[in-house]
Amino acid sequence: MTSQLQRAVDVMDRLRSPGGCPWDAEQTHASLAKYLIEETYELLEAIETDDLELLREELGDLLLQVLFHARLTEELPPGAAFGIEDVAGDLVDKLVRRHPHVFAGAEVSDAAQLNETWEKQKVAEKGRTSAADGVPLAQPALALAAKLVARANRAGLDVEPAPTTDVGERLFALARAAAEAGIDPESALRETARAYRAAMRAAEDRATAGD
Repeated sequence: MTSQLQRAVDVMDRLRSPGGCPWDAEQTHASLAKYLIEETYELLEAIETDDLELLREELGDLLLQVLFHARLTEELPPGAAFGIEDVAGDLVDKLVRRHPHVFAGAEVSDAAQLNETWEKQKVAEKGRTSAADGVPLAQPALALAAKLVARANRAGLDVEPAPTTDVGERLFALARAAAEAGIDPESALRETARAYRAAMRAAEDRATAGD
């Protein structure tokens, strides 16, 4: 019996192949990037609102993006092409390699030691020469600031940002204080923004009721 996951792969292949969907046929990694970002934030909203039905739907939409990008890479020249099976294979290898305490009988004391081991493995695997290597600059600014602070602290670096703008420096200081306190500043601000949105709607309802 064909699994639903294999059916999803087959449907994506049909959409992209000759005689499939004209829109799908025109897409590139670059043209799909905005949808990947949108679907990621929609999934995040499902998590924040604890909406399991929406979570299931958004996980599917995000999976579509993974399948689409993997299908595009199958069209690359021989030697460069890879598909979803290769992606899954790389993931399995990485999970096994980074969990020697599960798959190879290695001993660990706690989660902190595991995190330290993972970071060392990533440095070795990717040939990183800087604590800032591998931090995606395209992520939201608060998350970026917190990640860079965490990397600097882990590397034992005492770093102050170069002067930029007063607002930028104050925001960075808040992000740094949050990160050093173990608080995700991006999530904290999103929570406050959601509360502000609810207050906006409540104010609109009161204004409407008073008309």
